[in-house]
Amino acid sequence: MALRSVVSSTGVRRLMEGGGRSSVSGLRYFTDGKGRVLSEEERAKEAVYIQKMERERMEKAKLKAEKEKAEREKADKKAEEEAHKR
Repeated sequence: MALRSVVSSTGVRRLMEGGGRSSVSGLRYFTDGKGRVLSEEERAKEAVYIQKMERERMEKAKLKAEKEKAEREKADKKAEEEAHKR
């Protein structure tokens, strides 16, 4: 177990230090897909955009769940009325 934590912390440290490569390679994850490194401002804008899209996706999922719940309740109510008629 101790060995695992040493390996994990060593791997994290290597990632943080760039693994012996230049520090620019660590920023490779923040590119525009064309190899150009994004500035801090561009990364911030991208983060805000991603958060906005996630929020919208969550709102859509919530509305969909509420709509499905309402439809189920309506169907259950209709089924109860049918059962009472018999």
